[in-house]
Amino acid sequence: MFGEAFQRRYALSDQGLRNTRKGAFWTVAVNLVVMGGMGILYRMMQDFMNTLTDGAPLPNALVYMLLVLAFLVLSFATHIQQYKATYGLVYGEVKATRLSLAERLRKLPLGYFGKRDLADLTETIMGDVNRLEHVWSHCLGYLYGSYLSTAVIAVALFVYDWRMALSVLWGVPVAFALLFGSRTVSRKNSEKLKQDSLQVSDGIQEVLENIREIRATNQEGHFLQTLNEKIDRQEKTNIHGELATGLFVNSASVIMRLGVATTILTGTSLILSGQINFMLLFLFLLVITRIYAPFDQALALIAEMFISQVSASRLNEITSAKTADGAEQFAPQGHDIEFRNVCFSYDNKQVLKGVSFTAREGEVTALVGPSGSGKSTCARLAARLWDPDSGTITVGGVDITGVEPEVLLRDYSMVFQDVMLFDDTVMENIRLGRHGASDEEVLAAARAANCDEFVEKLPKGYETSIGENGAKLSGGERQRISIARALLKNAPIVLLDEATASLDVENETRVQEALSRLLAGKTVLVIAHRMRTVEAADRIVVLADGKVAEQGTPADLMSRKGIFHHMTQLQSGSAKWKI
Repeated sequence: MFGEAFQRRYALSDQGLRNTRKGAFWTVAVNLVVMGGMGILYRMMQDFMNTLTDGAPLPNALVYMLLVLAFLVLSFATHIQQYKATYGLVYGEVKATRLSLAERLRKLPLGYFGKRDLADLTETIMGDVNRLEHVWSHCLGYLYGSYLSTAVIAVALFVYDWRMALSVLWGVPVAFALLFGSRTVSRKNSEKLKQDSLQVSDGIQEVLENIREIRATNQEGHFLQTLNEKIDRQEKTNIHGELATGLFVNSASVIMRLGVATTILTGTSLILSGQINFMLLFLFLLVITRIYAPFDQALALIAEMFISQVSASRLNEITSAKTADGAEQFAPQGHDIEFRNVCFSYDNKQVLKGVSFTAREGEVTALVGPSGSGKSTCARLAARLWDPDSGTITVGGVDITGVEPEVLLRDYSMVFQDVMLFDDTVMENIRLGRHGASDEEVLAAARAANCDEFVEKLPKGYETSIGENGAKLSGGERQRISIARALLKNAPIVLLDEATASLDVENETRVQEALSRLLAGKTVLVIAHRMRTVEAADRIVVLADGKVAEQGTPADLMSRKGIFHHMTQLQSGSAKWKI
């Protein structure tokens, strides 16, 4: 019952599976103790009836007082253990699940996130785990414990009288058969509701992120109408799903409760025919008051169990995704980056087709080429943010696919075109480059990246909070903070992907001068569209259609009159354009 398939169906960890077993065990114990209390009551009534009908002596009150006291103590103890096993342990499991998800996401390659929507991942970590937490704590232990305890009680009832037992229990399997037959409907509704909810989240996020563009183009009405339609669609799906679920749940509850009527009818019929006495009917009526109770909570939540399996499958998708693992040791012989016949694809679309080149230590190697030629992909592969489909990438002779990414990235500083900053001060955003760096070291890196010019104008200088993702700064200012962060890290390998794209000509020149001084002796891989940015590079690799079309020094490539020469001429001509 509690095997591997069960564990995967509800996305339980090994500890979560053990907790569910404990919850089921103590639920069985609670149900049997409560039923034992009904047995004490039955025995007491039987003794009183014997006194009234046969003149038997009155039962010993002390014995029953001790039995009742023992029942209360046992009931309290088992309920406490049940609570700890179903609630206390589960809340710890939820914390562990979120931490394990975060750890898993940390180890997944960047390519995984490119295929998943951010809102979808957030919903999985927060919403899906919350939904499963409710099922883990309120349903699994109770339901499966109730199955077991009812099976034990059913055996005892059949021993007393199989006819009465059937009249009590027939509704239970029929009710649950009806509910389990509704799983397909519940799952489809849940999947549709999930998709509609994600569309609402994406719609809200889209409006908030693009509010300036929406206002600038007078499109508020269009976007709000679209968002209203998404919300209405989600609401309708939710209502239809709850109606369908409510219909099945209430029908199952009614069917199960019909056992009360059939028990009374069967018992009355058997008494009139002289086959049983009244006390046996009284026993089964006592049983009826408790035998359905364990299912009440589980019955109300069983539809949520079916829905939770959609959430569980989403969690399992993350936990089963292949992580970028590797050795904890990285000892390269130098820091030359070598691509050997590297191929890579996005969603079955091949981007790199047998790329081979070497970025040597102590040199600046520039990747240039038309948009979509694979320049940024090469930079990300060089840092093992993705793994190639085929071919090898080595650093100092070490294949980086065999190195733990976090260990590998200690030797990298990266400045990409899309700068990510935190809602913190300028100082702390730069300090992310090297944890524990002194203020003097942070300020030195900031000056080298030409940050002083704009920081001096901020209200609190370097202690000014810059807002979410640097919202209070311009694109060029954000990029200079990112460059300062990379300079502070002072890693032996530096990747610059359009690092100066948002700078004006004057600031670009200053930053390039700083980079030229501070990156001496490092392996530098630069990606740029501006040909003037790479004029001072030691080596240029020209990519076209996912292949290396040309490579050599700037002077060599200019003399060949090839792609690099053509791109340089085009940009030189565009500089003379006038409006």
